[in-house]
Amino acid sequence: MEFIKEKFFYWGLITGSLWTAFGVLVLVFLLSEAPLEESLTFLYEKKQLGGLISLAALINLPVFFLSIRKKNYAFAAGIVAISLATVLLIVFLKVYS
Repeated sequence: MEFIKEKFFYWGLITGSLWTAFGVLVLVFLLSEAPLEESLTFLYEKKQLGGLISLAALINLPVFFLSIRKKNYAFAAGIVAISLATVLLIVFLKVYS
C-alpha cells in the first residue's frame, strides 16, 4: 500500500476520471442531437446512464496498459482505483434509480 503515498497514484486517479468524463461527453455529443443536460437526464430516466459510463470508461484500458508497460505501477494503481469507483457508481445507478 505504499503506492498510495506516491504522487503518481493521484495522477492516475485524476487521469482516469478525466478520460472517463471525456468519453461520456464524446459519446453523448456523437450519439445524441439533444443538448447535454437533456441527453443525460433522458439516459438517467431510461436507466441507461450506467451503460454509457461503462462504455466511456473503456478509454482507461489503453492508459492502464501503457502505464504497466512503462513500469509506472503507482499510476496504474490509480487507474484501477478510479475504475473500481466507476463500477461502484454504475452499481449505484443500476440499483437505486
